[in-house]
Amino acid sequence: MDRKHSASKPPAADVRGVALLLDFGGTLDGDGIHWSPRFHEAYAATGGTTPFEAFDHAFRLALRSLGEQSDTVGLGFEETVHRLSVGLTARLADGSAVDLDTAASRFHADACAAVERNRPTLERLSSSHRIALISNFTGNLAVCVRELGVDHCFEAIVDSGRFGVSKPDARIFEEGLRRLDARAESTWMLGDNPDADILPALALGMRACWISPREREFPGETSPTARIARFPEIAGLLEGTSAP
Repeated sequence: MDRKHSASKPPAADVRGVALLLDFGGTLDGDGIHWSPRFHEAYAATGGTTPFEAFDHAFRLALRSLGEQSDTVGLGFEETVHRLSVGLTARLADGSAVDLDTAASRFHADACAAVERNRPTLERLSSSHRIALISNFTGNLAVCVRELGVDHCFEAIVDSGRFGVSKPDARIFEEGLRRLDARAESTWMLGDNPDADILPALALGMRACWISPREREFPGETSPTARIARFPEIAGLLEGTSAP
């Protein structure tokens, strides 16, 4: 989905400042913590006993299955989360004994609260920066962000489920740059996943900001350009830089 420029906002080539590629899950809706651990926390709170490693495996399978279902492209955010809970019920040993609907509702409420908390920063940035949402998703990311009420903040949305290529493949980053008419050296990537977001962006010549709880250490020898713990911190970082 590409956003058309209004009369009050100049076209992409005239916008001052740097461009931004933004991850969705764990970045905009979770301040550095991805879906699986957050869903596991909600599941454990309802009495689930499957350890995280096994839960994470089941979660990934459920997410992959969701992306393969033909009607997923029309699902909003709440229904996407509900479908994930259905997939988990069939894949967890205690799935039928745990109230996964309640866990899904809790996860959904927390994610919506995070997006709402981050909305003012996102809207502020969108008034002066070109922003593309670039995410490994299930083909319905545009529908989800529309339901969350932040779709107007993005000039482009690159959903791996529609584009056919997933991060860390360089092609999905290059597609985001192409849709923004932006150069890699004039663009920041913000994401929570070192391997899928940060390292490939750096390899393409972008600046990369890792969003993560402060107690975590970045894996490997390469370091991100910057690091933040909460999404609103990105505003100060971007506003303190300029395009080469």
